[in-house]
Amino acid sequence: MITTVQLPALNDNYSLSASQVDSFRINGHVLLRAVASREEVASYRPIINNAVLKNNKENRKLEDRDTYGKAFLQITNLWETDEEVKKFTLAKRFAGIAARLLGVEKVRVYHDQALYKEAGGGHTPWHQDQYYWPLDTPNTITMWMPLVDISKETGMLRFASGSHRKGFVENIPISDKSEEILQQHIKSQNYPISTPDYMSAGDATWHAGWTLHSAPGNASDSLTREVMTIIYFADGAKIIEPQNEHQEADRNRWLKGMPAGSLAASELTPLV
Repeated sequence: MITTVQLPALNDNYSLSASQVDSFRINGHVLLRAVASREEVASYRPIINNAVLKNNKENRKLEDRDTYGKAFLQITNLWETDEEVKKFTLAKRFAGIAARLLGVEKVRVYHDQALYKEAGGGHTPWHQDQYYWPLDTPNTITMWMPLVDISKETGMLRFASGSHRKGFVENIPISDKSEEILQQHIKSQNYPISTPDYMSAGDATWHAGWTLHSAPGNASDSLTREVMTIIYFADGAKIIEPQNEHQEADRNRWLKGMPAGSLAASELTPLV
């Protein structure tokens, strides 16, 4: 007889303090410990890894890729093709944290992304996530959760604290150029740089869509930095006229080609 393992529901409430909410709103990012327990991560990690393996299309050697390609293996919207990953991505515990940090009643999932920085993988240049999103609201947030214990040496996120308050900075994708231009901007604005010393599997950082962030390369010779991310935005947001080719691609993919001015709500952006 074949038995199936019952996956943790991840639908209970996470205890979030007022100081943690304030820290997020002031700095544009916050680290929350044990958002998922080690046992919960142990249940979902092999499922997410299998989905990554099945959907990964990158087969070039690291040295044959550009800066973006060296930064990580990026596999998007795993929940759309895997019912077990769907339980993770649409978990009410995570969505509840997102809503409370943003100070909104309801949030929608924009998409999930597995971001696996391979051993020896390159740096992730400075960038703003919301450069890619054709949404009219600043109420956007990303959960970034490692599935393994990580340190600064394996590619920890670093944030320019307070940078979200300025909003849009430069119409530029993740690239060597974004590293150069945005690093200069960070210096000119004198933003303090913040990065955790370590994160245990199941800890999570949360950052706003306009928060400038980057990551160093993975200096490990054997450990892949396995990270699962989920992007949320406030329910009621509308689609804007795309400002670049990436926003146009997102409008067609996640928002089903709906025109500017429409509510950003499709079967691919479920209310959670």
